[in-house]
Amino acid sequence: MSFQICTDGHLSSIFDSNILTAAAFIGHDGSAWAHSSKFPKFKVEEIEAIMKGFDEPNIIGTTELYLGGTKYNVIQGQSSGAFINAKNEDGSGISVKKTKETLVIGTYDSPTTPEECHIILQKLGDYLIDQGF
Repeated sequence: MSFQICTDGHLSSIFDSNILTAAAFIGHDGSAWAHSSKFPKFKVEEIEAIMKGFDEPNIIGTTELYLGGTKYNVIQGQSSGAFINAKNEDGSGISVKKTKETLVIGTYDSPTTPEECHIILQKLGDYLIDQGF
């Protein structure tokens, strides 16, 4: 599966509809498998902290996370469902879906809601899980 083709093809229609501003497939080790052109430059440490949120469920919902140096407050998360939703003060936010091998991350701006972003990433992540990723 070409993750860059998926990002450029399937997700481009979502960018055109202004639901997501950017998306990426990031390996659990912090390596970028594919990302849209507007996805923020991130540090491996930021991905490691997100992974820690999944590994230590008591962290989810009680902390913030960073992506590209931007701070987001976790508003919803579930380690068993492997997702985190977070927002920052200006109404923008991120949703993260964890699969067996990757994190599917989407960013959005207001007026998109966390739920709209989450639904897209949940469906894509569930598809990847069904495919063994």
